[in-house]
Amino acid sequence: MPQSRHPYNRSAFNHTAGRVPTPFRPPAKESVTFTMTIAEAPNIWAVAQQQFDQAAELLDLGPGLRRVLRVPKRELTVNFPVHMDDGHVEVFTGFRVHHNVSRGPAKGGIRYHQDVTRDEVRALAMWMTWKCAVVNIPFGGGKGGVIVDPKKLSPKELEGLTRRFTTEISPLIGPDRDIPAPDVNTNSQTMAWMMDTFSMHRGYTISAVVTGKPVAVGGSLGRNEATARGAVFTLQQASKALNIPLAGARVAIQGYGNAGSIAADLLHAEGATVIAVSDSSGGIHNPAGLDPAKVGAWKKEHGTVVGFPGTTPVSNEELLTLDCDILIPAALENQITASVARNVKAKIVAEAANGPTTPEADEILHERGIFLIPDILCNAGGVTVSYFEWVQDMQSFFWTESRINESLKEIMDRAFEAVYAMSQTREVHMRLAAYMVAVQRVAEATTLRGLYP
Repeated sequence: MPQSRHPYNRSAFNHTAGRVPTPFRPPAKESVTFTMTIAEAPNIWAVAQQQFDQAAELLDLGPGLRRVLRVPKRELTVNFPVHMDDGHVEVFTGFRVHHNVSRGPAKGGIRYHQDVTRDEVRALAMWMTWKCAVVNIPFGGGKGGVIVDPKKLSPKELEGLTRRFTTEISPLIGPDRDIPAPDVNTNSQTMAWMMDTFSMHRGYTISAVVTGKPVAVGGSLGRNEATARGAVFTLQQASKALNIPLAGARVAIQGYGNAGSIAADLLHAEGATVIAVSDSSGGIHNPAGLDPAKVGAWKKEHGTVVGFPGTTPVSNEELLTLDCDILIPAALENQITASVARNVKAKIVAEAANGPTTPEADEILHERGIFLIPDILCNAGGVTVSYFEWVQDMQSFFWTESRINESLKEIMDRAFEAVYAMSQTREVHMRLAAYMVAVQRVAEATTLRGLYP
C-alpha cells in the first residue's frame, strides 16, 4: 500500500528533518520514559495508543510528532472532601485530562462511576481529540471522571460532590479553555450545578463553561437527542452505501440509557424493528419486535428493561451475538472482544458507546465483512450539538431545533463521506479510516502552530 506524504510529516517535531527517518517502532514497554507507560496502563489506554499508532504509521507521521500526539498535554488528579448526609466526611478522587488542544479548547464529558481510572480518562480524552477532528469542529480532546457509585448518594450528596469537584478542577476549565459535558451517570442537572458553581466563583453567569445544560439555563434544543440522532444519521449513510434499507432492518441495542433508548425511538420511526435491548441488569429479546415507547415506560417504572412482558431474557453478551441486521453497542468499553466478534451476526455495527470494540475484534469484524461505524464518528452527534450550544451561549443567541438538527445532519453526513472515502481509497476498515482523517487534521494543526518556545 503506498504511503501518503504530508507537509507536516517533516517539521520541528522531527529532529531528523532533512534526513530519511528511522521507521517508526512503538517504544518497548520498559523503555518508555514518559511517566504514563503502557506497562502501567490498563487495556483501554493501550488500545487508544495502539489505534493512534496504526493511523500514524499509514500517514507516515514523523517520530517527534507521534510522541507529541501519543500522550496527553496535561492531567489533574484531585482528592476532595464531601459532607455526607449522616454528618461524616468522605474523600473522593477525580480526574480531568486534556489530550490535545491545538484545534481549540478541550471538550469532553464528566463521568461518575465506581470503576473510573486515570488511564480510562486518558483514553477517553484522546478519543475526544479524534472525535472533534473527524467531524471538524474547533475543539480539542478532554475528559473527566470521579470514582464514585452515584446510585449510593442522595441528591444532596451528589450536588455537594459535583460542586466541590467543579471547584477543584476550575483551574483547567472555562469557555475558552475546557468545556465539560455530561457522560456516564451525569446529566443536565449535573451540568447546571457545575455552571452555577463556576459562575459563583467569578461573580457572574458564565453559561458557556459547560454544555448539556437544561434549556432554561443556556442549554441547546436538540442536545438530549443529539448522540442518538447523529448515530442514526450515520446509519442512514451506511444503509445507502451498503444497500441495506433501515426500514425492516432488525436492530439489537446494548445499553438502554440516553443514547440507546433514543436511538431505538428514532430507528423505530424509520421503520426498523428493534428486537432486543439491554441495560446493566440484563436484556430482553423478542424477534417479532419491541415497542420502544412501552419499553421506556417499563424501565422508568421498574428501573430496568428486564421483565418486560412478552420477551425472553438475554445477557448483555448474548445480545451482541443475536441474529440481527444492525447491532448498536451503547453501553461501556470493551464489550465486543475477539471471542464475541467471531459470533456477531449483524451486518452493521454502529458504536453509540465509546470504545466498545477491541482492536482484535475490529480485525475479525472486518475479515468477516461486517461494516463498523466507529465511535469517533458514530456518536459524535453529542459533541457536535455541544459545539452548537457553546456557540449559542457565547453569542447569547439561540437557534431553533430544526436548524440544529439540519446543521447536525450536514456535519454528520460530511464526516461519514470523508471517512468512507478514506476507507475506500486506502483500502482500510472504517475505524482506521476515521483515525486517519482525524489524526491528519490534528497533526496539521499541531505542526502549523509549532513548538513553543
